[in-house]
Amino acid sequence: MSHSLLIAFVMFATVMFFTPGPNNIMLLSSGLTYGFRPTIPHIMGITVGFAFMVGAVGLGLGTIFIAYPILQTILKYAGVAYLVYLAWAIAISEPPSAEQDKARGRPMTFWGAAMFQWVNAKGWVMVIGTITAYAAIAAYPWNIVIQVGLSLLLGILSCTAWALFGTALRPVLTSRRAVRAFNIVMAVLLLASLYPVFMDA
Repeated sequence: MSHSLLIAFVMFATVMFFTPGPNNIMLLSSGLTYGFRPTIPHIMGITVGFAFMVGAVGLGLGTIFIAYPILQTILKYAGVAYLVYLAWAIAISEPPSAEQDKARGRPMTFWGAAMFQWVNAKGWVMVIGTITAYAAIAAYPWNIVIQVGLSLLLGILSCTAWALFGTALRPVLTSRRAVRAFNIVMAVLLLASLYPVFMDA
């Protein structure tokens, strides 16, 4: 095992997991709007979904995208469309109240968050960087096992931190108007995260 490459991978993954991106912005907003406990399925969906994607691509799924690059283009623009929808949903979301319809205003589900990883532009940057640049940390398939394990660990830590940060803002942003304003700012930041996608187009 290359210990220096492993350390470099941990540093790369830590930066990528903890810096703002679509997942973290949505978790921050969900923590503020719904609280930590209702956001747990969202946290777990991101963590498991991304780690699964690392494993799947590392074990050979990536060759499909090399053979059929149109699939990457389709995923990219499907992700853009979905992020625009999520930005709109965040912008209009409010803290749930007793008067609200129970069927509305729910945080993202486990499966929704897990499937979102496949259309998340930042997620693909992380997966490609992980699989290609740090493949030599160990012999195959142990390199994939290590990468998946570290993705699970760093994913749960970063997702929990961002959701808790949003939850910690609940006592500060007490008025419905303040929450709406905050969520609009988060929606704008989510749209801004699409900049690298269009620059790469």
